[in-house]
Amino acid sequence: MQIRIIAVGKLKEKYLVQGIKEYMKRLGGYTKIELIEVADEKAPENLSAAQMQQVKDKEGERILAKIKEQDYVFALAIEGENPTSEAFAKQMAQLMVQGKSNFVFVIGGSLGLSAAVMKRSNAAISFGKMTYPHQLMRLILVEQIYRAFRINHGEPYHK
Repeated sequence: MQIRIIAVGKLKEKYLVQGIKEYMKRLGGYTKIELIEVADEKAPENLSAAQMQQVKDKEGERILAKIKEQDYVFALAIEGENPTSEAFAKQMAQLMVQGKSNFVFVIGGSLGLSAAVMKRSNAAISFGKMTYPHQLMRLILVEQIYRAFRINHGEPYHK
């Protein structure tokens, strides 16, 4: 099994980098996991709707270039399903039973994901209706993946 997290932008905050490294290290006993950063599109503060679309489309092209045909893709999107940790773990376990072994989680940039990325995705998941910095979502996501493996292996993990 292999998990890849594709995220727009470079993570600079040391505390987030350290947290992500810690959970990736913990996940090493369960699966191979990789974080792939694609360049974000530089854009001025006040963009028109058309300019916003162009930014998302360019970032989307970079994301799609990293996704393989056999990958099962989860898009992180506010309009996605909002599962509990247990439901997320169960979904991953069921997909593995069905023969899926390459999971890709996609975190867009500050403007979100392009329509092309959403169309390519097999599922959209949300971590609630609140807005989080996309840099912080990397840490939250990797922790939830780790939690899912602990749940699926029947191992204790704080609730």
